[in-house]
Amino acid sequence: MDKLVGGIQKYKKEYFSEHQEFFAELVKGQTPRALFITCSDSRIDPNVLTQTEPGEIFTQRTAGNIVPPYGSVRGGEAATIEYAVCALKVRHIIICGHSHCGAMAGLLHPDMTETMPAVQSYLEYAAATSRILNENYADVTDEARRLNLAVEENVLVQLENLRTHPSVAAAVGRGVLGLHAWVYKFETGDVTAFNPTTGQFLPVEQVEDDNIDKPPRVID
Repeated sequence: MDKLVGGIQKYKKEYFSEHQEFFAELVKGQTPRALFITCSDSRIDPNVLTQTEPGEIFTQRTAGNIVPPYGSVRGGEAATIEYAVCALKVRHIIICGHSHCGAMAGLLHPDMTETMPAVQSYLEYAAATSRILNENYADVTDEARRLNLAVEENVLVQLENLRTHPSVAAAVGRGVLGLHAWVYKFETGDVTAFNPTTGQFLPVEQVEDDNIDKPPRVID
C-alpha cells in the first residue's frame, strides 16, 4: 500500500498540478473515441498501449476479455457496452486479447481453476473457444502455440458475443459502429488485428486506419 499511496501523492503534486486545466475540461463531459474491451490482467494498460489521455477511450475489463452474450447474465458488461454505444456514441469497439493470458490457460486446463468456481463459471462464456481449439487445432500440441491460438480465437468468439447486444447490432446495421479484434503481445509490444479478408491476425498498422476517428469498418 505504501507504493500506491505514495504514487497518489506524487500524482497530485506533480502530474495533476501540471495539467489542472486539462482535468477542468474533463468536468464538462466525455467523448471517448472507442470502447476498449480487454482483460483484467495487470500487465495491460489500455491508455499506455494506445497512448491516449483520460477521456479518449472508454474501457471495460473482464477476465479473458470475455463478453457474455446479451441476456445471459445481469451484469456490468452489458450496461457498459450499452452506455458506450447509446450515450457516448462511440464509433468503434475493440476487443483486445493478450499473450500469456491466464484465463485462456485456465480454459485449456480446467484443473487450474478447479478451486475457483466463479472463474470456471465465467469461462463458460468462452466455451466456443475451447471447442474450436479441440476440433480445429487438434494437431497442434505445442503448449505455447495452443495458448496463442486460444487467445486469437477467443477474441473472435467474444466479438460474436458482442454482436448479440441489441445496441451494438443496431449501430453496426446503421453503419455508425466499427468492430475490431486485436491481440497484444506485451513482451514485444506488438499488436495484431484480425483481417477478415485473409482470415489472419496481421500487424495492426496493416489492418486498421491510422486514425480511429475515420469512418468505421466492420469485421464480417
